Amino acid sequence: MNQRITRQTTAAGRRIEQGSFGIIDREAGPHGYDPEQWAIVRRIIHASADFDFNGLTRFHPQAVSVGIDAILAGSPLVADVEMICVGLARPRLDHFGIEAHQFISDPDVIARARAENSTRAVQAMRKARDGGLLHGGIVAVGNAPTALLEVIRLIREEGVQPALVIGMPVGFVSAAESKSALGEVTQVPWILSAGRKGGSTLVVAAIHALIALAETRQQATA
Repeated sequence: MNQRITRQTTAAGRRIEQGSFGIIDREAGPHGYDPEQWAIVRRIIHASADFDFNGLTRFHPQAVSVGIDAILAGSPLVADVEMICVGLARPRLDHFGIEAHQFISDPDVIARARAENSTRAVQAMRKARDGGLLHGGIVAVGNAPTALLEVIRLIREEGVQPALVIGMPVGFVSAAESKSALGEVTQVPWILSAGRKGGSTLVVAAIHALIALAETRQQATA
């Protein structure tokens, strides 16, 4: 059997990772997540050492299955910040033909944000829309609440239809509110972290967990 792309490449690395997961399973206690949802939550806890995400992480009922389908289809991924794209393992993305995009520092995005007195994050999501990347893609927001609010607006007002929105912006201004608004979206599946806690690292963890689930399905149907 070929080496799984989502496994640690050394035996020592696998022992450490599995040991960490075992500790999380024991210390987390009871939860209401199904096994695939828990694989994502556990990876988030592993990345943050914060057991509050056992409860703060919330899922649209179709989020995991739709996310796996999007990964297997090689759908584009649009992030609000470069940190998410840098954090994602390139071989794992390449295995499924996924291209990760972010536009937060593009000169035209900065110019439009200045001209319209908005934020770079808002303009970056509009550029992704204009490039046809949002429809059917995975949107990953770990830093900028204004990016998530703009995606929600595009879904509600313009009919943009991402496959999945992962909304985990961190902070004190509009972070909790943006995720609360995402939780009210019915047109598109979502995964979110409620309240102020979040961050790009957690988004990366969630995507890696979805990729691992996609690889498991891929191998099961091979």
